[in-house]
Amino acid sequence: MYRINDNYQKLPGSYLFSTIAKKVSAFTAENPDKTVIRLGIGDVTQPLTGPVIDALHKAVDEMAAGETFHGYAPDLGYAFLREAIAENDFRMRGCGISADEIFVSDGAKCDSGNIQELFAVDSRIAVCDPVYPVYVDSNVMAGRTGSYDPASGRWSDVIYMPCTEGNGFVAELPSRRPDIIYLCFPNNPTGAAIKKEQLQKWVDYANKEGCVIIYDAAYEAYISEQDVPHSIYECEGAKACAIEIRSFSKNAGFTGLRLGYTVVPKELTSGGASLRDMWARRHGTKYNGAPYIVQRAGEACYTPEGKESIRSLVAYYMENARTIRDGLKEMGYTVYGGVNSPYIWLKTIDGMSSWEFFDYLLNQANVVGTPGSGFGPSGEGFFRLTAFGTHENSKAALERIAGI
Repeated sequence: MYRINDNYQKLPGSYLFSTIAKKVSAFTAENPDKTVIRLGIGDVTQPLTGPVIDALHKAVDEMAAGETFHGYAPDLGYAFLREAIAENDFRMRGCGISADEIFVSDGAKCDSGNIQELFAVDSRIAVCDPVYPVYVDSNVMAGRTGSYDPASGRWSDVIYMPCTEGNGFVAELPSRRPDIIYLCFPNNPTGAAIKKEQLQKWVDYANKEGCVIIYDAAYEAYISEQDVPHSIYECEGAKACAIEIRSFSKNAGFTGLRLGYTVVPKELTSGGASLRDMWARRHGTKYNGAPYIVQRAGEACYTPEGKESIRSLVAYYMENARTIRDGLKEMGYTVYGGVNSPYIWLKTIDGMSSWEFFDYLLNQANVVGTPGSGFGPSGEGFFRLTAFGTHENSKAALERIAGI
């Protein structure tokens, strides 16, 4: 009899957002007259911008002619996109990242889940708590997290770094040495940002202790404060200890197109082995590249018109964030985030658990958010709302919450 990967059986329940979808589907089936406003999953609502659409149309036309048709993409991604990324996202910020250290993919989620394949099964991971569930779940699947304790919501072999009101939702250096450190800033779900001086301490720690940092910068376009770094490579020594993951989903609205990239610097080595070369080998073996038309759309984001369109999209969603944040504060809620991030992180009321508050908002206001406990044990008692809805729905959701 064949055997399965038993690590999958360790995962408690279904993926967080799948659980939410099931609960919302059940509610709408029982209440067909109710209109639900969804501010839970971080999916965008605004259409693709003009420069992106124009690039897509042009690329589709190219695919219709023999002399301009494109088949499989190069392993790392097309040079035109990687060069645009290197110049605009890194060199212009003083980060010496070259195009051959950039790997184009179909999104940050896949890269976040797959990057752990580069490391030994007995590697010890450290995660911020609360945290994006993919970091932990993908390591569970790989057999790296030990056993799960339902009472505490913790895995025995994971180093949890609490992000609380007391530390401004920015984790402190771990008390035990990990091999792999996952950091996400601006943070999902708390919306917290990290100052450059704070991030430099993580880089110095990783280089001193021989750790690697997996740095998720999917929300860097939403940074509004001057002393918040957009890339970990703005810190001295980061190229020797950090991998950075980026996305086109939230800044350019590519959740339906799927495009992202990961940076693995040449300086990042372990025991003489190049992680950049290992990721290139993995990419070439398991991935056939993002579509040509999508990569051309990504390139368009770096034109002057594309940059301006992204600024407009970000401003649209951040106006929602301001509306939600300020409105909740006026109602007496304790609220965080929404300044350098499109996420609002609020405390539940009346001693409710995160899931109790989810049910309360769904049943009483017909508004969907995300329970904080779904992101980790330190998220209990908190709740995440996304600013990725429309202006109209964001305002309507506030009115409904105020009315209960």
